[in-house]
Amino acid sequence: MAARQRIVELNDRRRHGRRSQTVYVNAFIRSTFSPLDVLSDEALIRKYRLNREVIQELCALVQPHLVRATRRNFALSPTVQLLAALRFYASGSFFEVLGDGLGLSRSSISRAVTAVTQVLLQLTARVTFPVGQAAIARVNEGFHTIAGIPRVIGAVDGTLIPIASPSENEPIYICRKGFAAVNVQVVCDHEGRFTDVVAKWPGSTHDSFMWANCGLRQVAEDGGFGGCWLLGDSGYPLRPFLLTPFLQANTPAEVQYNIAHSRSRTVVERAIGVWKQRFRCLSKTAGGLQLHPTKCCAIVVATAILHNMAVQANVQLPDDVVLMEEPDADHLPADVHPAGVEARQQLLQHMFGP
Repeated sequence: MAARQRIVELNDRRRHGRRSQTVYVNAFIRSTFSPLDVLSDEALIRKYRLNREVIQELCALVQPHLVRATRRNFALSPTVQLLAALRFYASGSFFEVLGDGLGLSRSSISRAVTAVTQVLLQLTARVTFPVGQAAIARVNEGFHTIAGIPRVIGAVDGTLIPIASPSENEPIYICRKGFAAVNVQVVCDHEGRFTDVVAKWPGSTHDSFMWANCGLRQVAEDGGFGGCWLLGDSGYPLRPFLLTPFLQANTPAEVQYNIAHSRSRTVVERAIGVWKQRFRCLSKTAGGLQLHPTKCCAIVVATAILHNMAVQANVQLPDDVVLMEEPDADHLPADVHPAGVEARQQLLQHMFGP
């Protein structure tokens, strides 16, 4: 339907004295119905990675912000702009290729993606760290159910989002795997919902540096976790509020702790995998984001918001989508704080006895 064309005869003979001109205008723009009216639920999820209800909710949210003040006959409606952006997020196709499929120009797709992304960034309240007794208790209980570790408030990890090599400061964007990227820090809860996202660092940045310079670390330092802790891999510093695994487990209790820690922290690894497969513009298999780093970071946050909306609505990926697992990073020696060692030891005694 999106590629279907209607022929509109525009007669400009009276103004220019020329013959009638045939112009091709996409039915996707001119039609009074949208893909929401004709596609099945399964087809919507496959094309846009969101179900009908979430897309309709988004349409209502973006409508006031995407109406363009123009007198053009075929200005893109808010719905068309939203669906074009969602299709880009879901497929990661080049703007020109995507435009050919939708019957839109490359510049129209680019403007739609930029406009929709900026509107979605206003929905950052959808990415919220647990606050209040009820919210914190729900996350604590969820993580405890996974592997028995109490008082866990989230799991933290970094992930590389491939981008086009920038014209300025290219070397700092080259990651440990040899391609240009931005390094993104995410925290998620037990359901795989992102509760904190930091997307601003070039690909060469180490995970521990991102953590040391994020606002959430300052909240933790100030006692904002209320006796709870995050779980991080061995690339993160061991702190009273951030627990890491033993690099060498020498006792049965330490072995069991590492197993429980790994099982619990798998939640964030899976969340990242689902996020990248839901929105393949973030995946290296789709070529990555061929945009300026600033725009890439904005899209990263926007898709994280959409991911949370999908998790909230229990939108599953199509059955034939296979999650891609990222190999573990080569971590620097861990920064170990004595108070962190003590906290981890107390946890071992609580879980496995003296």
